[in-house]
Amino acid sequence: MVAYQLINPTDYTEDQLREMWSKEYCEVEIKTIDGIVVAFYSDMFDHCFFESANRRKKDKSILSTKRLERFYWIKEALQDPDAVLKVGWDSSKKSYDGSRRVALVKGNYVVIIHIYAEQKARFTTAYVVEIEGNLEKIMNSPDFKA
Repeated sequence: MVAYQLINPTDYTEDQLREMWSKEYCEVEIKTIDGIVVAFYSDMFDHCFFESANRRKKDKSILSTKRLERFYWIKEALQDPDAVLKVGWDSSKKSYDGSRRVALVKGNYVVIIHIYAEQKARFTTAYVVEIEGNLEKIMNSPDFKA
């Protein structure tokens, strides 16, 4: 059973959180439950932990407490044998993309990776699904077959 540890983001400065990101994700090898090595980079912190004040502009201007609380959930979700694995959607192509994998855990938390070679992937993003209908869309996506 995976623990899914929450943190209190107000206990840390943004610089401390960035350092934690580097140490916990960028400087170590993280593998999925099925052995895919997932690469993380320091510049992904902004995309992962900031939200847009205006979804239409996608400005990523607000440091998200809700996303930061789940700081450790990214690794935990990738390694959770009970995660629901789905094929990801490519919005630019308006179709499913077999190289994108969505891991859904805890009912509404997703971690998305892009598989670019055999047993190698790059972290894309992670977030709590909150928009009405999006969770249903994810659940109706094709199952990811390893």
